[in-house]
Amino acid sequence: MNKLIIKHNKLTAEEFILLWEAVHWGAGPSLEQTRLAMKNTLFRVSVFDDDQIVAMARVIGDMGLDYYIKDVIVKPEYQGKGIGRLLINEILQFINDHGVEGTDIFVELCAMPDKIPFYEKFGFSANEAQRLRLFHRVENGGIQG
Repeated sequence: MNKLIIKHNKLTAEEFILLWEAVHWGAGPSLEQTRLAMKNTLFRVSVFDDDQIVAMARVIGDMGLDYYIKDVIVKPEYQGKGIGRLLINEILQFINDHGVEGTDIFVELCAMPDKIPFYEKFGFSANEAQRLRLFHRVENGGIQG
């Protein structure tokens, strides 16, 4: 592992898909869909080992009341080296720098059970809410690819 390079808001759709597939989340989303997501993400942080992308995370939200941490990915061979902690710290710094001074902001995320202890180290805790999801298939009237 060489010197790691941190980049803000440079993560490309291609790099996103590469990392998505590296952690075996299944086939990545379409390139067009991912480009749209990158364009509309509030903040993206990526980590490179020389010119190879090894980690990423992104934040979506309203810049006032609520931020949601999405797609925290560290390539398996780079896990356990403090890179995940670096990603979360970068995101929390972004939120702090853009929040209204003296206010509380909801920072939320969804984590697999084995990753919960990692996030608890930052102060995240579970609540009684259940995560609900719906995969909506875009048909007639959607953006044409």
